[in-house]
Amino acid sequence: MGKKDKNDIEKDIEVQDVDVKDTDTKTPTIEEQLQESLDKEKDKFMRLFAEFENYKKRTAKERIDLFKTASEDVMLAMLPVLDDFERALTHIEEDKEAEELRKGVLLIYNKLLNALNQKGLEKIEVNSGDAFDADLHEAITQIPAPHDELKGKIVDVVEKGYKLGDKVIRFPKVVIGQ
Repeated sequence: MGKKDKNDIEKDIEVQDVDVKDTDTKTPTIEEQLQESLDKEKDKFMRLFAEFENYKKRTAKERIDLFKTASEDVMLAMLPVLDDFERALTHIEEDKEAEELRKGVLLIYNKLLNALNQKGLEKIEVNSGDAFDADLHEAITQIPAPHDELKGKIVDVVEKGYKLGDKVIRFPKVVIGQ
């Protein structure tokens, strides 16, 4: 700024001071205007900074969730194999001549189950007589209840359900008593 500009600003300030005294209304000085502008910019900066921090937290959480469920497709592909092993074990137990075969199948089944459990797969425990919950179970049919105490409750579990972390990847399929 040149001397001329500085003098003009000082005269404007003096005129403003005179006007303030005359009208009893206060107009902000240059310093107050600059301070107000600085406060606005600080507020914008703080809001932008907070928004960026929230973005970082959100993306970190999404990344963790993605890693937890990244193997979901593989787990879904392995569940029918796990079901087949369970069916084979129930049929082999009936055959007393195939004791060695049963031990081998049981060993392989346990290894597969342990490997899947280490990757976060959990079985959803459902038993006959448990209360039916539409959020946790998938009802495939209703049959007349064998006992009055089984009305509205689970009579049979057709297919087991599984969770991967906190997410249900397959709901247990159940039969409900009517």
